[in-house]
Amino acid sequence: VQLQASGGGLVQTGGSLRLSCVASGRTFSRYVMGWFRQAPGKEREFVALISWTAGSTYYADSVKGRFTISRDNAKNTVYLQMNSLKPEDTAVYYCAADRKWTVASNEYDYWGQGTLVTVSS
Repeated sequence: VQLQASGGGLVQTGGSLRLSCVASGRTFSRYVMGWFRQAPGKEREFVALISWTAGSTYYADSVKGRFTISRDNAKNTVYLQMNSLKPEDTAVYYCAADRKWTVASNEYDYWGQGTLVTVSS
């Protein structure tokens, strides 16, 4: 599976962005999809997770109520809608795919290249 993330950019505090991640291959629906982020000088952290058929989602406490993960298996795409953005959301955002339901980044087999989100104060 190859993943291509996009949609990052510069936004003011309180603004919104929608990230997209397009996957190659015909088995997209078999993968759990996750979004992770890495801020400068910090470790990569879990953001959100969505199950194979989008029946289940899970969020980090830091983004719960502000971010929404979704997927369209017909388009091989997973999205991360980010609202009420804060400066502490500034990071490179990565999408990832794995067969397992897990929030552990080191267990994911496939990663996108990352897209930079910068939230100005």
